[in-house]
Amino acid sequence: MNATGSSARTAAGQTSVRVQTADFDAGREIAALRAANPAIGAVASFIGVCRDLNDGAAVEEMVLEHYPGMTEKSLARIAAEARERWDLIDILIIHRVGRILPTEQIVLVVVTSAHRGESFAACEYLMDYLKTRAPFWKKEHTPDGSRWVDARASDDAAADRWK
Repeated sequence: MNATGSSARTAAGQTSVRVQTADFDAGREIAALRAANPAIGAVASFIGVCRDLNDGAAVEEMVLEHYPGMTEKSLARIAAEARERWDLIDILIIHRVGRILPTEQIVLVVVTSAHRGESFAACEYLMDYLKTRAPFWKKEHTPDGSRWVDARASDDAAADRWK
């Protein structure tokens, strides 16, 4: 593992997990995956963005915290579980930490496969996991003060369907 996460090349493709403070260029990340393997027939991606309103309160900024090392291992583990469920080529997870302002990107999940069904399902599975089980702690700063953000019941219900 290096300072930006972990990468492992397999016969099926690559799994890459990065936890970073810097923003990312989703187009460049997706293009790099596509260029790496002509067997790719489908790419599914998700970009999570910081909103300016949550639970009726204005959000001025969000601060995401994590436990270095543990977080990357946890994300790599769920990526491995996705590989066991679906026939995938590549998985890329980039999750930002630190100070994030409204309209800024938070997370990128990209899944490639030969066919769209596997990519769609795995991308959704990975995001459901990230929202409910990944070791990130979110604190929103509002005009009325700061508050920690818990997973929503709807996020838990979405994750439960994969059991």
